[in-house]
Amino acid sequence: MSKEPTKPLSQIRNFAIIAHIDHGKSTLADRLIQTCGGLEEREMSEQVLDNMDIEKERGITIKAQTVRLAYTAKDGIEYQLNLMDTPGHVDFSYEVSRSLASCEGSLLIVDSTQGVEAQTLANVYMAIENNHEIVPVINKIDLPAADIDKAKEQIEEVIGLPADEAVPVSGKTGVNIDLLLEAIVTKLPPPKEGNAEDPTKALLIDSWYDSYLGVVILVRVIDGYLRKGQKIKFMSNNTTREIDRVGIFTPKHEMLEELGPGEMGFITASIKEITETKVGDTITDEKKPCLEPLKGFKPSVPMVFCSLFPVDAGDYEKLRDSIGKLALNDSSLFYEVENSQALGLGFRCGFLGLLHMEIIQERLEREFDLDLIPTAPSVVYKINMTNGDTMELYNPADFPDIVKVESIEEPWIRATILVPDDYLGGLLQLCEERRGEQIELNYAGSRAMIIYRLPLNEVVFDFYDRLKSISRGYASFDYALDGYAKNDLVKLDIRVNQENVDALSMIVHKDNAERRGRQLCERLKELIPRQMFKIAIQAALGGKIIAAEHISAMRKDVTAKCYGGDVSRKRKLLDKQKKGKKKMRQYGNVDIPQSAFINALKMGDDK
Repeated sequence: MSKEPTKPLSQIRNFAIIAHIDHGKSTLADRLIQTCGGLEEREMSEQVLDNMDIEKERGITIKAQTVRLAYTAKDGIEYQLNLMDTPGHVDFSYEVSRSLASCEGSLLIVDSTQGVEAQTLANVYMAIENNHEIVPVINKIDLPAADIDKAKEQIEEVIGLPADEAVPVSGKTGVNIDLLLEAIVTKLPPPKEGNAEDPTKALLIDSWYDSYLGVVILVRVIDGYLRKGQKIKFMSNNTTREIDRVGIFTPKHEMLEELGPGEMGFITASIKEITETKVGDTITDEKKPCLEPLKGFKPSVPMVFCSLFPVDAGDYEKLRDSIGKLALNDSSLFYEVENSQALGLGFRCGFLGLLHMEIIQERLEREFDLDLIPTAPSVVYKINMTNGDTMELYNPADFPDIVKVESIEEPWIRATILVPDDYLGGLLQLCEERRGEQIELNYAGSRAMIIYRLPLNEVVFDFYDRLKSISRGYASFDYALDGYAKNDLVKLDIRVNQENVDALSMIVHKDNAERRGRQLCERLKELIPRQMFKIAIQAALGGKIIAAEHISAMRKDVTAKCYGGDVSRKRKLLDKQKKGKKKMRQYGNVDIPQSAFINALKMGDDK
């Protein structure tokens, strides 16, 4: 265990790396770690801070990571650099906001081949809200398509930051990394406050579950110290614990005696339940507590809901344990038990966005070897009842009696889309189709920046895929929740053989109900196998049928044995068969195969 002395505040720099997805944050973090000697050459791997296989495969960061580096500057002083690598995708902006709240400065990475994109803009505004000093960094200058001057121009035009001192670097080859380290030391500020003599005050940035250590807590010390053996108190729930480990990531685990003012590191305190450690909480000393808790963070709010059911009903227990284990390391995952008539027992889950939903599903299938059926994604609606009450609707199957409903409110988002001018027409048409309201349209060079208000319900199905296909992958998209608004919304039910299939229920706009209902009926007609009796597939709004398809019965030629004779003999046999079919239809159950659910819920605009 090292007894490293606590650095004076002037020699500490806490900073986050922010950028749009795939602009090279994690690769640049690798070079900083390598240059500062955090890891030796043989220990290095690509994206060393991305721990999960899924992060490395997709080339994205999901969980913010922290690492402490030691850098001796040109002035001969050794500085302590606490680096936080943050996610770039809009779904994980909550992770970014937590990271920014625990730092004083940011490195804004802009890809020299792509320029400023939507999430770049969103992250910069977040950094400015946190009063950060921002150092622009132009990355990927080793590529043949790199255009440093154009990137600088966009930083000034779109973001409004002076780019004359932007540092051009290559995260891959390591060009100009020494200039970047000097810029971190000279341009980013040290921690603003921090007194070693004051009572202990530390910010809980993040926590995750380790099967050997229990809950590991990532902290940023503001005042005082956190020491091994110290009794601490969590101010949000007044629980007390004794610290049994104090350490830092270099990025290897390194144990220390204490963490002082301005420093970041981790502690463990034999905590078994992650629910005890609330993100944004203030940690203080039990005997000599601080007077005021820190401001903390807004809690993460699930934006998209979907139900997960096991293909094999016998896997329900396994699914329950698996979701429980995932939730230990992902505090933003919400889940509760759900029982569906069509699909049996499963879970209603809340996610931060569509990518978050996709990643959770993939992790459940890969890490826990489960086969799952996801239902259509939906959002949270507010239902105003005739008696004056308001209820939140998480699952369309729980929709109250329409007679008792006064009005329905749906969530809207404020979307920022950056797109090359050539694809602007197609994107405006897409936003209009999705009931969008245009707020702003500006130009930055050859690219347009559109700001639209859109209903979240229209975005969760396939908006992002359509956006990418229309713009051939060049458009970038970012959004933030922008309140609720009343609209003409209805519940669309799907009936198979006169029975409602709750897993296929959805809330849609009245104007789109018929189109969506017809799509689903046509798709189910292709997917449900023929039975010995005729099957009716119907889309209904309350008691009104708006679309219908029929699957004809498998017929046996009962008249084959009637050679010759009068036609009435054949008619008699056919009538007898018809009665049998009618009876069978009355009592027969339609078994909808699991694959039919999975394919029916892939709701594209195409058939």
